[in-house]
Amino acid sequence: MTSTAEPWVDAARAAALLAIDPAGLGGATLRAPPGPVRDAWLALLRGLLPPATPWRRLPPGIADSRLLGGLDLAATLQSGRPVAERGLLAEADGGLLLLAMAERLALGTAARLAAALDTGEVAAERDGLTLRAPARITLIALDEGIGPDESPPAALLDRLALRLDLTPIPPSATTALTPTAGQIIAARALLPRILAGPDVLEALCATAAALGIDSLRPPLLALRLARAAAALAGREAVAEEDAALAARLVLGPRATQAPAAPEPEAPPPPPETAEDQPPQPSPEQMGEILLAAVEAAIPAGLLDQLRLAPARTRTPGTSGTRRASPLRGRPIGSRPGELRGGARLALVDTLRAAAPWQRLRGGGSPRLRIAREDIRIRRFQQRSETATLFLVDASGSAALHRLAEAKGAVELLLAECYVRRDRVALLAFRGTGAELLLPPTHSLVRARRSLAALPGGGGTPIASALDGALALADAIQRRGQTPLLVLLTDGRANIARDGRPGRERAMAEALEAARALRAARIAALLVDTSPRPQEAGRSLAAALGGRYIPLPYADAAAISRAVRQG
Repeated sequence: MTSTAEPWVDAARAAALLAIDPAGLGGATLRAPPGPVRDAWLALLRGLLPPATPWRRLPPGIADSRLLGGLDLAATLQSGRPVAERGLLAEADGGLLLLAMAERLALGTAARLAAALDTGEVAAERDGLTLRAPARITLIALDEGIGPDESPPAALLDRLALRLDLTPIPPSATTALTPTAGQIIAARALLPRILAGPDVLEALCATAAALGIDSLRPPLLALRLARAAAALAGREAVAEEDAALAARLVLGPRATQAPAAPEPEAPPPPPETAEDQPPQPSPEQMGEILLAAVEAAIPAGLLDQLRLAPARTRTPGTSGTRRASPLRGRPIGSRPGELRGGARLALVDTLRAAAPWQRLRGGGSPRLRIAREDIRIRRFQQRSETATLFLVDASGSAALHRLAEAKGAVELLLAECYVRRDRVALLAFRGTGAELLLPPTHSLVRARRSLAALPGGGGTPIASALDGALALADAIQRRGQTPLLVLLTDGRANIARDGRPGRERAMAEALEAARALRAARIAALLVDTSPRPQEAGRSLAAALGGRYIPLPYADAAAISRAVRQG
């Protein structure tokens, strides 16, 4: 049975190695809720770093002017000339940056942090200034996500050597023995002299490839960690146990597949070695040792999942659509403009624009002079969650023609909706009316089950189906969401609203219902499921004001792309 102290020993060892080579390893991701275990790890790391090491906290919603630097407004107004202000990255040079709620970090901010980690400096051109300053930072990303879909941006995860999960560690285990500050100082002095042979890097690269790691950074980060481990042990060359530790801490958490079982081979003859020197493993043998070390550190359940299905590497999307708004929403900066129509003044940005010109405008006067071109208006961004309504023709003609292929197209569309965190609803029509099989939901499993159980046969009541889609779309809009209609049909309506057969009347009512959806500004896509493109489908798409795609000329993947573009 594994001791509860062993995970903490690994976490403490990782903190020690990070303290030995903080800039080289980039940092660490801590997956743990706020609590005594996370606080104990951060306190340990802080105690192992030099006392004068800068320690800064970075909120996830930080503005670029504070992160990168910009115009010092107070000093600029006082002097009448542009005065630069250092940003948070420059302030943390040579120290540690603590990123709270890393799973909520904006992608733009993640890109700026990644650039600082790559170059060791911060460069920006803003507010009429060109800023460049050293920013050799070590980033600690605090990941408080609940599920696997909530994680820091991939650009940061790829650049941070360590990924530590502290959730299974009880607070009582944090009292285990850890390296001392004196050992860290000695290891830091020894680190530049540590040698690593090419066989070590070759074995680490082979291990990364066997684990399905497709980035070149992890093997290099593992090599740096192996050198730090050798320095901590007092060795001047990387040993087998140092490489195994690096593979376990750096490569193991990044595994996306289980390593394939090696094919049995005849053992090679043992090399001739001196009696006083033990034989060194070959790169192939070392690679097998590193894989064994990594497999021993990965939970058995995870290995089973990796063997059954390779892990998805796609980054989850965000839900809904975003649109700029001058009045409300999340602030996204400012723009030049005029104060009319309820627009809100961005006071600080206005002062920033006016400050450099005060000496020219005032002639020494203490009064602040603001011109029309200095006015800056606040910009906001509103998010509206999208609900995709799948309206599937399950009538006899559709079942005869392309119902199975239409189901395949909906399967792909459902997956795309899941990635974007859209809600999905499924309506089917056949016989004399339409039926709501699945109300708007985030559950992809429920949608797939409803789709699989969808039978075929009967008449084609398109008008009733579109009426039901309009009512559902109206309810979705009242909840503040944006509906998107995807209609899969051959367009050959033959059942009127009252349930009576008659193709001419049914088509007229279907076009009338389609025009009502267009008047309600419901975005729509019609997928023609007939064997050959029919005029009925084109006419219905035109009445909807939506895009028309004939299924014979567009497979399921093409339909998926069309929905994303629409």
